[in-house]
Amino acid sequence: MIPPKTILITGCSTGIGYATAIELKARGHKVIASARKEEDVARLQEEGFLTVQLDLADSKSIAKAVKKALELTDNGIDVLFNNAAFGQPGAVEDLSREVLRFQFETNVFGTHELTNLLIPIMRKQGHGRIIYNSSILGLVAMTYRGAYNASKYALEGLADTLRLELHGSNISVSLIEPGPILTHFRQNSFTLYKKNIATESSFHKATYARMEERLQTEGAAVPFTLPAKAVADKVIHAVESANPKIRYFVTFPTYLFAFLKRLLPASWLDKLLRSV
Repeated sequence: MIPPKTILITGCSTGIGYATAIELKARGHKVIASARKEEDVARLQEEGFLTVQLDLADSKSIAKAVKKALELTDNGIDVLFNNAAFGQPGAVEDLSREVLRFQFETNVFGTHELTNLLIPIMRKQGHGRIIYNSSILGLVAMTYRGAYNASKYALEGLADTLRLELHGSNISVSLIEPGPILTHFRQNSFTLYKKNIATESSFHKATYARMEERLQTEGAAVPFTLPAKAVADKVIHAVESANPKIRYFVTFPTYLFAFLKRLLPASWLDKLLRSV
């Protein structure tokens, strides 16, 4: 029987964070579920979770959430699952500096800031696990996802470096690499696309019209899509295993493209990725 762990999860309003919180709580772990919106925090609390309100784009919110989380757990957090993120669609040449910065504020800067606040706690207690929810797009780049690609590549770089620097500390670092997962991710991305991309004046206007259809598709938009629980199962292993893996691939496309990236010349891989 695995001793219960205290686990802070970001981005628990829906999707992967919510599914993971449910699964870990059912296995007896003490889960602190965070969300950005107060109404989502209230709902999670009604469902029996310990909760904190957390907006990764706001340093004050991060500091306040960490303070409350430590109060809820007697100053000890065993596991941090950095899950919260969003995706800004659009061609790279249509991304303004402000839009790119906004993408990084949550996916990279806020995640980094939260992690750095908890590392001293983990060092003091002599153990810890830091799990990042990355993406297949942290391994290979796909078109019209440049902001999200860049944020996940950055996250991979930080996580890989942190893992090397934490060697000998008894704090492990794992990356989850999902491919297509059935969540509200596309719907949220479509809202940001409509808000931040000037489609009418773009060279990519015709492509955007096709992309809009995909972003508004209900249910699975591509083959090999799995439910959020598929990610939760990998997180469970990273939390409970005596030897957590460095990387956990989820869905067939992630396994495939990770293999092809090692195998194919870059120009061949580019040709394949342009067709996806």
